[in-house]
Amino acid sequence: MAARLAESGLFDQYVVYEREGDFRFAGGALGEVVAGRSGVRRRWLAEETAAPLGPHPLRQVGEELAKAPAEGWTAYGWMAFEFSHLHTDHPERAGDADLLHLVVPHTEVRFRQETAEVRSADQETLDAVLELLAKPVTRTPVDPRPIEVADPSGRYPEMVARAVEEIRSGTDLQKVILSRPVPVPFPVDFVATYVHGRTHNTPARSFLLHLAGRRVAGFSPETVAEVSADGEVVTQPLAGTRARGFGGAEDERLRAELLADPKEISEHVLSVKLAEEEMATVCRPGSVSVRDLLSVRQRGSVQHLGSSVHGLLADDATAWDALRAVFPAVTASGIPKLPAYDCITRLEEGHRGIYSGAVLQVESDGALDAALVLRSVFEEDGRTWLRAGAGILAGSTPARELEETCEKLRSVAPYVVPAQPVTPAAPADRD
Repeated sequence: MAARLAESGLFDQYVVYEREGDFRFAGGALGEVVAGRSGVRRRWLAEETAAPLGPHPLRQVGEELAKAPAEGWTAYGWMAFEFSHLHTDHPERAGDADLLHLVVPHTEVRFRQETAEVRSADQETLDAVLELLAKPVTRTPVDPRPIEVADPSGRYPEMVARAVEEIRSGTDLQKVILSRPVPVPFPVDFVATYVHGRTHNTPARSFLLHLAGRRVAGFSPETVAEVSADGEVVTQPLAGTRARGFGGAEDERLRAELLADPKEISEHVLSVKLAEEEMATVCRPGSVSVRDLLSVRQRGSVQHLGSSVHGLLADDATAWDALRAVFPAVTASGIPKLPAYDCITRLEEGHRGIYSGAVLQVESDGALDAALVLRSVFEEDGRTWLRAGAGILAGSTPARELEETCEKLRSVAPYVVPAQPVTPAAPADRD
């Protein structure tokens, strides 16, 4: 039903966000907040303001959102990986493109089990949405075109080898996540890909996004930050990977192999330790704890080692402070983060953008939910691609890390649905 709204033509932009089986559809925009290295822009209807970037960019974003003249608003949008550079000595690495885009929607639908709550800024749109929702749901057959996920250039193993050498040389760097893009050589039907891909995935969050020319459909394996209105904070790092989907016995063998692999366990424990340290900077003393340590979580074509780090926000901290503390996810950047940023900047080509950033759902009561953007298909500036990475440590081998990227890409690559070509209208008869 959310997909039907997305392809209805009623809205020029939209976000679909799934959290624990509940879906939300946000269509159009009454207002928006956009941030980049040059500053923060806010629009509400026809009113627009702009301000230079201050010392706490995310708090600034929160302050601008709080000015929205709407009751009980929710904002939806995305945050780029390069937003992290704004908190370093090299903000120029963030580039000149937008790094965050949040909208307060014109129309919002919240699906819960058998019910839907609809809010809209005008009666005409409300009636049109209700009419759409009243129609029976039918499943449209799709014909996906699987994407080849190999690395014919051989560049990725070379990147891994260089990172391993750097880690072993005694620098501060202990772990870095290096990623590689895979081009999609045809136009994609993002709505159909989202619906089809979701039936084959078991994500922590899923999302379908079309904002300002950017499109993303994804099945996030973990959350960067979950903050409740009463100040409970959770981050859920996943690190350590094996494939799954081969059947009970083989999947169980790979699960046991994952739990016994020293490299994978070391990678995970390092990630959890850093997440604890980051949470402690914004949480009440003694409130940070780890739960479900080294549990195995199934995510589409792979299974991961997972843990949950919990805490209670300090009295003077907000959800934006919590997001700043843990963003970008340690499982998508590295340890320590600053040397990891340096390594990523040197070895990867171009900016990551939304990949390994976050899709956000932000509430007026102070709650925030941020899904890590992995296992996704992207479209921007006429280019469509997939992307995946692996955590590189001193004990990594290039061949295994390449295979891990392939395993992760297979959560999306088999389910990409081509866009149907538009059939030109027949020429009119002439006298």
